[in-house]
Amino acid sequence: MDAVTFVAPEDAGGCSTPSLPACDHDGASRAGVELRAMMAARQHTSPKRLVEPGPDTDQIESLFCAAATAPDHGRLVPWRFVIVPADQRARLAEAFALALIDRDPGATLVQIEAARLKAWRAPWIALAIARLRDDECDADAVPAAERLVSLGAALQNLLLAAHSMGFGSGLTSGRAMDSARLRGLFGVQPQEQAVCFVNVGTVVGRRPVSPRPAPARFVSCLS
Repeated sequence: MDAVTFVAPEDAGGCSTPSLPACDHDGASRAGVELRAMMAARQHTSPKRLVEPGPDTDQIESLFCAAATAPDHGRLVPWRFVIVPADQRARLAEAFALALIDRDPGATLVQIEAARLKAWRAPWIALAIARLRDDECDADAVPAAERLVSLGAALQNLLLAAHSMGFGSGLTSGRAMDSARLRGLFGVQPQEQAVCFVNVGTVVGRRPVSPRPAPARFVSCLS
């Protein structure tokens, strides 16, 4: 399968930092309240409930500019995204189907077709790929865990940006992520890991936001 050509961020131009208007403390507090409210309202939306329209070209650029604000130790940009346009969905569908057959030769036709359909659900899809090291033989100063944290922050920023535009979004993965079929289609290198698909579109049948865990469940004090 053909590898997808990736344009490195340094070659594609950067995202400019927007100039922030001067504001008093009350104004900053209001902005903070609005930001926290937006974060609390964001929720995972299954690709099954995402329909057209998806983000346009300018909105897609804004999504990736939001991703670019993620913490990044060493400024490595240890991740990349590959968009799957409409005219490439059939190739993704075939990769999903063949990945299923590879791991389960007894898969039924219904199961194989269900695997194919995953490629067609959301109006906009991109694969998130983490670069866990810079060279297979070198020990890197920035460990894989930090690189994955950076990708996670980039993903969250992208999802929040999509939410601010009125779109629904969700991350999906599965056993096909490590398959040779998918790695070959997207040109995933040995030092890289395909982590998840990002799905964005207009929500139909929005559900209530799931309860968030209280800080007491995951915060403790060193003593």
